[in-house]
Amino acid sequence: MIRAFVGFFTTKRLQEHVEKLEKQTEHFIRGKWVEPQNLHMTFQFLGDVEEEKLMDIIKNMQTIAQKYKPIHVRYKSLGVFPSLDKARVLWVGVAEGANHLKDLAREITKANRRSGIREEGKPFHPHVTLCRIKEFDRRKLRELLKQHENTNFGEDTVDRIALVKSSLSSVGPVYTILEEFYFYG
Repeated sequence: MIRAFVGFFTTKRLQEHVEKLEKQTEHFIRGKWVEPQNLHMTFQFLGDVEEEKLMDIIKNMQTIAQKYKPIHVRYKSLGVFPSLDKARVLWVGVAEGANHLKDLAREITKANRRSGIREEGKPFHPHVTLCRIKEFDRRKLRELLKQHENTNFGEDTVDRIALVKSSLSSVGPVYTILEEFYFYG
C-alpha cells in the first residue's frame, strides 16, 4: 500500500509571502509550518492505495492532462479549517482560476472513482495549506484573517498534476513525486 494524493506543487512565488506570515504570527500561532518545497494544492487525497491500482491512476491522470490547458491562478486571502474557533489549518485561498481548479478536481475524482478509488467526501476547496495549527490566540488570528482578506499572495500557473507518495515521519510528511503529467490541451 502507498499513501498518495494527486496535486500540484506551487512555485517559489508563494514562499516569500509564507515566510513573512510565519514571522508575523510567531507570537500567536504555534504549529507546524509547511516546508517551502512541500507547499501544494491537493486535488484528491487517495489515502492508502494498492500498488496494482497505481497504473489505473496514472492512465487516468495522463488522459486528464491531455485535455487541460495551463490554469492561471492568483492566490488571495487567508482562511482556516474547520472554523475560527477550532482552527487546525491555516491556508491561502485561490481567487482567479478557482472554478477551473474545481473542474479539474472533480474530473480527477470522477476518473479515479471509476477505477475503484474511494472519495474523501469533503468538497474540494482550492487552497494551499500553510500551517498545521496546534495552539492559537483566537482574537489575533481573527485580526490576521481580516487583515489579509484581500491580500494578493502572488500568481502561479498550474500546468501539471502529480501523483505523489506521502510518507509520514516524526518531522512531518515526506513527499515523493511518482509521476508528473503536463497539460497539453
